[in-house]
Amino acid sequence: MPDSQPIDLTNQFLIAMPGMVDENFAGAVVYLCEHTERGALGLVINRPIDIKLKNLFEKVDLTLDRQDLAEAPVYFGGPVQTERGFVLHERLNDEGGQYNSTLRIASGALEMTTSKDVLEALAHGAGPKRVLVTLGYAGWSAGQLEDEIARNGWLNVAAEPEIIFDTPVEQRYERALQLLGVDPRMLSQEAGHA
Repeated sequence: MPDSQPIDLTNQFLIAMPGMVDENFAGAVVYLCEHTERGALGLVINRPIDIKLKNLFEKVDLTLDRQDLAEAPVYFGGPVQTERGFVLHERLNDEGGQYNSTLRIASGALEMTTSKDVLEALAHGAGPKRVLVTLGYAGWSAGQLEDEIARNGWLNVAAEPEIIFDTPVEQRYERALQLLGVDPRMLSQEAGHA
């Protein structure tokens, strides 16, 4: 039996199938920032928590003067390192590397930054225009995500930044499914084969 080619789902949405038993991911849409043979890292984009960005900034001794962001929610990014902030944002320029700790997402127009300097830039009215800030991230070890997909846990589709930044949070799951041409009412909780 020939070895199967590794799949790379970087810059894709993972859409939880109905019946997802892990409560961290039931009804979730995850944006995959990185997927390699070593595993995967993503951020849940449709789980706002009860913290506003202005409050998060205050916790790290910054004042957020951007009115367009002050009342935006912080999101539950996943169950790993929930005390740590992750900033998903548009790439500012083609060079990248504007912040100390930024992952440039392959084949996408987005970056994910974990260093405080991106928050400092936002606090001073600079930085990326469109951001989604999470506490925590979703992580999978080598082969784990592929196994979950094979067991009908997730659908995947190429990501569209408009769903992350411009779509109301309560519509993100359905809009992600629409990228596949899928009506959420037609999904089954059962895995099966024709």
